[in-house]
Amino acid sequence: MAKMMWAGRFSSEADPKVNDFNSSIKFDARMYKQDITGSIAHATMLGDTGIIEKSESEKIVEGLKGILSDIESGELTFDPNAEDIHMFVEQVLTERLGDTGKRLHTARSRNDQVALDIRMYLRDEVKEIKELVVELIETIINIAEEHVYTVMPGYTHLQRAQPVTLAHHVMAYAQMLYRDLERLDDAAERMNYMPLGSGALASTTYPIDRKQVCGLLGFTDITYNSLDGVSDRDFCIEICSAISILMMHLSRFSEEIIQWCSWEFKFIELDDAFATGSSIMPQKKNPDITELIRGKTGRVYGDLMTLLTMMKGIPLAYNKDMQEDKEAIFDAVDTVKLCITTFIPMLSTMRVYKDNMRAAAAKGFINATDCADYLVKKGLPFRDAYKITGTLVALCIKKDTVLEKLELAEYRKFSDKFEEDIYEAISLDTCVMQRKADGGPAPEAVQVQIEKLKGRLREMLK
Repeated sequence: MAKMMWAGRFSSEADPKVNDFNSSIKFDARMYKQDITGSIAHATMLGDTGIIEKSESEKIVEGLKGILSDIESGELTFDPNAEDIHMFVEQVLTERLGDTGKRLHTARSRNDQVALDIRMYLRDEVKEIKELVVELIETIINIAEEHVYTVMPGYTHLQRAQPVTLAHHVMAYAQMLYRDLERLDDAAERMNYMPLGSGALASTTYPIDRKQVCGLLGFTDITYNSLDGVSDRDFCIEICSAISILMMHLSRFSEEIIQWCSWEFKFIELDDAFATGSSIMPQKKNPDITELIRGKTGRVYGDLMTLLTMMKGIPLAYNKDMQEDKEAIFDAVDTVKLCITTFIPMLSTMRVYKDNMRAAAAKGFINATDCADYLVKKGLPFRDAYKITGTLVALCIKKDTVLEKLELAEYRKFSDKFEEDIYEAISLDTCVMQRKADGGPAPEAVQVQIEKLKGRLREMLK
């Protein structure tokens, strides 16, 4: 069994169950690269400031590099009996270098060490998540560019409301996802402050150079309060919040795909590679991926609630409760990455049934607003035009017809403003093509939206 670094204070060994309960190596081992990188910067600073001999600093750095190489090659495996990744690395270093290895932890606590590691780890993970979100946005843009003329019904209250295009509809999700990128960026920027040097809670009496370590590790600046430096987990909560909102957007999109796949809509069909069958019903083709994303969204919300609840009653500074931060934020990160990597190819390979979309748009009187607008343009107040159109819709329902097929004579019974051009005004194509206002569904407006978003992505990725 690995000997605990804090064993000197105690006269007897902890119960094995306590050691197991206390251990975090099973989940924090994933931070080995960040832990070693942070230790290399710390050791370099210790040597440069003369806190330890330069020759020993150099040996420690080389030893740490060797440990990193051995872990990545598989030559060195994690000891399940180690208390955490920090102690594991230090124990291996001490086994290899003897007393020199024991000098690494000078002017440092595990409290500021773990605060550093998790910031560095999440900094790397946020970058990967952003790359995936960008790829998803680009996939959506590709679909939009193919379907700027694909007319479909737009909905409110899940009732057919007004005609839009598939391009316009999916670009709404591209806009949501771009805001997710901004949130992740913003959270990552606020997180990028270096806590090492905060010590256990009250910094250190050694003449350390925190700015040097900050520069070596690529942080914006150091943290300026040692109590806050070790006890802050705002960044975990903020990133998990951003991920939760991102998952909510994926879940909303998934819900639409689930509906669109159904025989009641049949707007799209998923590729066989991204659907499953039934154990008893041979005709079934189930959109399980989107259903899982919908379910996993609740899981990520749970991770966020774990973090918020964990932190809400903790006095300054570090408390062991905070060990629970890692499993929650790691799970949120793993889940969103898994969902996006599956969502992208599913979306890019789906088949769109344009005729079904247009047929659905032709029903439900989704051109009624345009009929009212026609009368307004002829001089009627909008409320009068609204009432006349509503009466016409009621007449159509009674006659089992639609506005486009109603005789002009019927129109003129309700207003002499109606002329032959009413049929052009309420055609689906006109309804869509005339909505040219910025942000509207007209093809030229959607194309502007696409180009603007492409430009914003290029600017963000510079």
